[in-house]
Amino acid sequence: MASSRVITFRSSGPDAGSDLGSDSVCGDALRDGIAAIQAELGVSAAFPADVEEVAAAAAARPGLPEKDLTDLPFVTIDPESAMDLDQAMCLERAGDGYVVHYAIADLSAFITPGDAVDLEANRRGETLYGADSKVPLHPKVISEDAGSLLPGQVRPALVWRIEVDAEGEGTDATVERALVRSRAKLSYDAVQADLDAGTADEMFTILREVGELRLAREAARGGVSLPLPEQEVVDEDGTWRLEFRRMLPVESWNAQISLLTGFAAASLMVYARVGLLRTLPPPDPRDVKRLHRTARALKIDWPAELLYPAFIRSLDVSRANHAAMVVACTRLLRGSGYVGFNGELPDQAQHSALVSEYAHVTAPLRRLVDRYALEICVALCAGAEVPDWVLARLPDLPDTMRESGRRANQYENAILNLVEAAVLAPRVGECFAGVVVETDEKDDRRGEVTIEEPAIEAHVSGTAPLPVGQEVAVTLTTADVTTRKVEFTLE
Repeated sequence: MASSRVITFRSSGPDAGSDLGSDSVCGDALRDGIAAIQAELGVSAAFPADVEEVAAAAAARPGLPEKDLTDLPFVTIDPESAMDLDQAMCLERAGDGYVVHYAIADLSAFITPGDAVDLEANRRGETLYGADSKVPLHPKVISEDAGSLLPGQVRPALVWRIEVDAEGEGTDATVERALVRSRAKLSYDAVQADLDAGTADEMFTILREVGELRLAREAARGGVSLPLPEQEVVDEDGTWRLEFRRMLPVESWNAQISLLTGFAAASLMVYARVGLLRTLPPPDPRDVKRLHRTARALKIDWPAELLYPAFIRSLDVSRANHAAMVVACTRLLRGSGYVGFNGELPDQAQHSALVSEYAHVTAPLRRLVDRYALEICVALCAGAEVPDWVLARLPDLPDTMRESGRRANQYENAILNLVEAAVLAPRVGECFAGVVVETDEKDDRRGEVTIEEPAIEAHVSGTAPLPVGQEVAVTLTTADVTTRKVEFTLE
């Protein structure tokens, strides 16, 4: 199915109703299929006994920092059901500018290099997400309890202090170990509702201001992000259905705080000539030319003088031909990876979509590489040597993360394919309205179709070249739960 999909999982709670509709399926009925996927990929939510034992002992006796920043009113903003809370923020005004305090879960309090938890994390690489069947990077006693920045709990953290000027530019950044205490666990929906109603706390007014300034700076430097809707599995008291959802503005502003921190971390490491960067090569000019041809075929005006980041920002995914154009533009963002260095900077150090050096440092509970990059940054800010155990891993981490990323994509897509097949299984032979969003490069009679109701992206084939970007009527010919295959045909 379409490679552009982003899968999320949301629980609507027991009050949402649990009657099975024509586009819903009982989540429990899919357990065997999920277990089969985990077996195929060799992954499991369970940890070996020795890993759980070491994690429990560390959680009971963490190594805590001396500095106390529990007076700062940190809060977390995450999906409502999340328990692995990596980040907490506290935003303040400072004259014409701002100060961003960003607390990141500190795993050094719970993990000793070379112990069982460390070795298992290096084997897993990252948390895998698929509906409600998460395969965590660390045992839950750490990732969803002692190490998570849960409200009302004193927690060890790596606390960034980033000064931001009136134009939204970060001007100074440091990070240090400290104790913090989150005041509240907030959801995106709740914060957005308060902002829309004009009842939000001043901190979120600042979040909006800084977020908008950062988005403007991103556009000015030629940065790009694709406005792809997320395909979401919604759990209504055990009944699963599929939806497409667009990102709320507050999610975008929150993401800008994380990006700001990643830029600061990369700047520290590039200056010191030691670190781990997230990279993306520049787009191939041939791909950009191909996209110009695609735009013409879709009857979308793309002036020659308009660079592709500005063109992408002009697209409206609610329009069928624009949605197909956005999917085509995913070609420009392929090839992301990591690079470790100690000495000379690598030839390709930039993340081309961000038009800057960038590092992942804000999700250590869920992504292995962040823990190592954070250790480098805190050492640099303290004027200390980067630990040998970190330096020893620099050459291998990019390969570890490439493999874990491949596995994560396989896992998420397989479970989403399973849910799609289960939802559609009773409807084989029915006709659906959809939009052809992509064709196969080798056979333009095959491609991908997006169905709005239910929210499905799947293979489609026809007897003639598929009309990309056009609304079509397609027939469901296959929905096989065992093989996780969904296929539509266009007559």
